[in-house]
Amino acid sequence: MDIARYSIDKPVNIWLMVVILLLGGVLAMSKIGRLEDPAFTIKQVKVYTNYPGASAEKVEREVTERLEIAIQQMPQLKEVTSVSSPGLSEITVEVKSTYDSNLLPQIWDELRKRLRDTASSLPTGAQNPVVFDDFGDVYGLYYALSAPDFDTRELREFARIIRRDLLTTEGVAKVNVTGVQKEQIVAYINPYQLAGLGISFPDLASLFEDNLRPFNGGRIKVDEKNVRLIVERAPDRLEEISNLSVVVPGTNRSLRVADIATLKLEPADIQPVHVRYNGEEALTLSVSALTDVNIVDVGERVNAKVEKLLQELPVGITLTPIYDQASVVDESVTGFINNLVMSVAVVTLTLCLFMGWRSGVVVGSVLLVTVLGTILIMWLMDIQLQRISLGAMVIAMGMLVDNAIVVAEGMMLRMATGSTAKESASFIVKRTQWPLLGATVIGIAAFSGIGLSNDATGEFLYSLFAVVLVSLMISWVLAVTLVPVLGAYFYRKGIGQSTGNELSASQRWFKRALLGALKLRWVTIGALFVITIVAYGSFGMVKQGFFPPSNAPLFFVHYWGPQDRDIRATEVIAKEAEARILGMENVTAVTTFIGQGADRFTLTYAPKSANENYAFFMVRANELDNIPAIQSALSSKLTDLDFDASFYMERMQFGPGSGAKLEARFSGPDTEVLRELADEAKALLFADGQVKDVRHNWREKGFAINTQFDNYNAGIAGVSHSDFSQTIQYASSGVQLGTVQDGDYAYNIIAKMGKAEDTELQSIRESQVWSTQQRQYVPFTQVSQGLELMTEEMRIHRRDRVRTITVEAEPGDDETAAKALARIRPLIEDIELPAGYSLEWGGEFESSSDAQKALGAGLPAGFLVMFIISVLLFGHARQPLIIWLVVPMAIVGVVSGLLGTDMPFGFMSLLGFLSLFGMLIKNAIVLIEEIDLQIEEGLAIRQAIVDATISRVRPVSLAAVTTILGMAPLLFDAFFADMAVTIMGGLAFATVLTLIAVPVLYSLLFKVSYRKS
Repeated sequence: MDIARYSIDKPVNIWLMVVILLLGGVLAMSKIGRLEDPAFTIKQVKVYTNYPGASAEKVEREVTERLEIAIQQMPQLKEVTSVSSPGLSEITVEVKSTYDSNLLPQIWDELRKRLRDTASSLPTGAQNPVVFDDFGDVYGLYYALSAPDFDTRELREFARIIRRDLLTTEGVAKVNVTGVQKEQIVAYINPYQLAGLGISFPDLASLFEDNLRPFNGGRIKVDEKNVRLIVERAPDRLEEISNLSVVVPGTNRSLRVADIATLKLEPADIQPVHVRYNGEEALTLSVSALTDVNIVDVGERVNAKVEKLLQELPVGITLTPIYDQASVVDESVTGFINNLVMSVAVVTLTLCLFMGWRSGVVVGSVLLVTVLGTILIMWLMDIQLQRISLGAMVIAMGMLVDNAIVVAEGMMLRMATGSTAKESASFIVKRTQWPLLGATVIGIAAFSGIGLSNDATGEFLYSLFAVVLVSLMISWVLAVTLVPVLGAYFYRKGIGQSTGNELSASQRWFKRALLGALKLRWVTIGALFVITIVAYGSFGMVKQGFFPPSNAPLFFVHYWGPQDRDIRATEVIAKEAEARILGMENVTAVTTFIGQGADRFTLTYAPKSANENYAFFMVRANELDNIPAIQSALSSKLTDLDFDASFYMERMQFGPGSGAKLEARFSGPDTEVLRELADEAKALLFADGQVKDVRHNWREKGFAINTQFDNYNAGIAGVSHSDFSQTIQYASSGVQLGTVQDGDYAYNIIAKMGKAEDTELQSIRESQVWSTQQRQYVPFTQVSQGLELMTEEMRIHRRDRVRTITVEAEPGDDETAAKALARIRPLIEDIELPAGYSLEWGGEFESSSDAQKALGAGLPAGFLVMFIISVLLFGHARQPLIIWLVVPMAIVGVVSGLLGTDMPFGFMSLLGFLSLFGMLIKNAIVLIEEIDLQIEEGLAIRQAIVDATISRVRPVSLAAVTTILGMAPLLFDAFFADMAVTIMGGLAFATVLTLIAVPVLYSLLFKVSYRKS
């Protein structure tokens, strides 16, 4: 079919397509979803199982091990890791990346079924496993609620009101409140009075259970109506509890609770988490949006609702954004759109400058339609505007104009010789449509590794492949349809005197250089071979990376105290650290979390689980560039705050993956041997002097006091383990007697020893233990062999059911993780491992390897498609051989660009390198196809090589220039900077390869000599 002639004959059809793409693109721009980063599924859940009173080793042996055995039978499982700590088993289950997110609910249901079946075999006292499958939920709208003039209960009530109203906001999925200070009703009881009366803890617990549950008063019939009878409760819960009566055993008299206990409503001793914002007590409200909405619109509605609520609530309440994904997305998308508009403008102006205003308008118009058409298809494919998809459009910019340039220039030159627009368009489109299509498919196939990658990184970058696919195919369709129509309007027919063979000064200069290279083809090939070998050799000098730090002006400070540190002591240190951070110049805000990490406010942040010795500081700087100086100054300011603890800093990252950048994992059966191996590795890292923040994830052992229950004497006295345990709790942290509900808040009722003259240890020694069987109190010393101080493991980590200790560190300030790993890896691998122990590397090395492995799994298919197309286009072996001989030489420009700019070769650089292959192959195909066509038309092969190459100088050069200039805005984006350098440097040299190496190799393989004039 003569596509060009059809387009010019029936332009209405073409204009209809253009109008659909333009109007559809404008409509899609207003409706398309907007995100900060592309969504990728966190295919993990947490399984928590409480086993109160058990040591970490007992939890590991009796709970974690049994649950892991059940979990490991799941065929979907990729990895299971666990942490066993005193009283708690925490298991992380990750499924294989090949499972689609739509299948995850079904997989988690299967997990729950397996856990339910296993729960019956767990030891007595172990609670049922609880699965948290919202572990990966992202709360992109994150607020700090503070009210310095109000108490804890009032702050909690304000949070409840705000949460209730935010949940009714359109587009909001969940609202989570963190930092609510727990309160409890404490009954302070004199132990001697209790023992004298013979009242036991079971008696008190039964009293509260019988009187504090809801009561059903029944119903009666009154005048044909059903009337419910209510047993009313006292409005004052403390008064209600105080007036409860307990019968004194062996007598007929009763006592009120107030007669034997002093009741107080007070904060819980051990709070699960403390939250502070800029030095004030606070709560956080984290809002997650539905998956199919525009986060910017949701953010606007939520902020409007917040402003309205604050006007209705008392003065003195502030709700400050900690992280506002809506504004970040709006700013990011606006910035990218500006970059996109700038790229289109730069490309159009460049074309106007080098091809004349007519060609500039033609190609620029096609580029605009392509961009808007791509946005329309993205909207229909449910691909949001986010960092990756918008960046892909800029990346594809050069390839988008390449098709249009080839057709537009060929049509313009043909018309200059006197041919009509229809004849010129028909001739050039027939001549180039299939080579251009093949080259376009090859350009798409270069990104196929991303589209076929099935890991988190591939899912994160999928929109890059999808957008390149859509935009390049649209560009080809418009090049063979719209360009002929626009060319017929804008180009002027020549008078037939021009042959189109007149060369400009630059073309004459290039012709001399080309003939020189053809005459000295062996020298040229040798030179190219040498610099290619040098480039591959120099690649080791290029810094290696994975994903760069985020461009958000945020960084994190992690504090880890000794593992057995009480959260109240952690709070004291955290407050002082917070004050020092706030005192730093250029720090605008600090949000402090004591006892656990923040909610997952962005996909790339992995929150830390609850830990009393942990504090997390989210620090906002006034400018991104000030973060390194702040971090450097903080290192010395925080170190002397707690010499028994460790502070380490972390930048927000782009892309999936978090945690330490350097990780060495030792696995084996014995905890002491693992600790020795970890200590040896830590000593080597400390001796290195450059890596920093060295630690391991088992941390220190903790102290414990064994109360040594005497089974023999306890049996004689009729004291059970439960009786003994209750006494220990009563003399220390308190015994829970029940709960009382007040609205949506539940207060625990705790019995504590009211006599405080002695230390807690002395109180335990002098306490009285209730004997359930004898119904009397027995001295503690009669049923205990004494108190013994001991050490125990506090955190036992396992990986796929094997105990694993991970030594973690961060690279030095001026080096990448890859450079640091290359230096320390041989030292740590020289550590002699006992039989049954192994070492493997994690951190950025593992994340990068997994991503590249997943990418590499799809690359062979992509390269096979590229190779097959290159063979099918020519039907011969030598032409494709020329192309594939040139491809490896592209590394010269890549290495030169990265070394010249001191940029790392990260994952995005790898993608840029692959796209470079597509650009190079595309240009080479069109050039070789032109040589073959000229030969078929009767031109001598020696002349065809030269003439075809010269005819491609301007299209190839313009495509390269426009791509390089279109990439320029990405140099200022941290995420795309190394990719932009890779493509810009590589394409600059690839242009030389196309215009010099391809004709030289063609002459060599077809045995065409230029020695003779």
